[in-house]
Amino acid sequence: MALSVQTNVSAMLALQNLNKTNTDLQTTQNRINTGLKIGGAKDNSSVFAVAQSMRADIGALGSVKTSLDRAVSIGDVAIAAGEAISDLLIEMREKATAAMDASIDSFARAAYDSDFKALINQIQVILQNADFDGANMLNGSISGGIAFLADADAARSVTLSTQDMSFSGTIITLSGTASLGTVSLAASAVSFVNASLDNVNAALARLGSDLKKMEAHRTFIGKLSDSLSAGVGNLVDADLARESAQLTALQVKQQLGVQALSIANAEPQIILSLFGR
Repeated sequence: MALSVQTNVSAMLALQNLNKTNTDLQTTQNRINTGLKIGGAKDNSSVFAVAQSMRADIGALGSVKTSLDRAVSIGDVAIAAGEAISDLLIEMREKATAAMDASIDSFARAAYDSDFKALINQIQVILQNADFDGANMLNGSISGGIAFLADADAARSVTLSTQDMSFSGTIITLSGTASLGTVSLAASAVSFVNASLDNVNAALARLGSDLKKMEAHRTFIGKLSDSLSAGVGNLVDADLARESAQLTALQVKQQLGVQALSIANAEPQIILSLFGR
């Protein structure tokens, strides 16, 4: 290779290599700083597009999980209220059965009747307060049920069915004005309470089945979201152990490149020796 003060080919090659090393070093430093090997579209456009789509799905699944969390909370409140109503119906049956005794005096019958009506009022209070986030599954304010999100596209839903436990309804057939004032009224009340108790327990079974379905689907959504998050990580996360080793290698390479450039820049000095300088 000819010696020239106009064109220093060695210096140009050394500078090109040093610039390449500096670029690689910057890339490695960015990966270490961000923890990502694909931080933007220019790093790898196709992988970045796939990762962004998966991130969108993860965000949507977060909304699905929130919807299912609300469903489970509504169902839990409804079941707690239904179980309390079932317990109160058992007490009402006890009071009504006792009032069927023709031998009791009017004072005792009035006491049983008062307790019985107090239990009816307590059930009514429970029905009106079995509410979570504006949804009450027991007082008849909602018809049919509530549909909750089931997938990221909001194309499918899961339904929590209502169980109307209002008095004089299909579940609690007992009237809200029922009385134990006479033996015949007490006998009628026992019949209605027995039927209502069976119906309430059946309604609780249906609520429990729906709630179990909600909880199972919520668990699945959580696992699906975790799997997608792991998939995004596999696509874009940097291997920091590897990047650390790469950083050390590139720093050494950079130092060698600086030295090589320094040597190449000194080559024109050789020309001076040719002229006795």
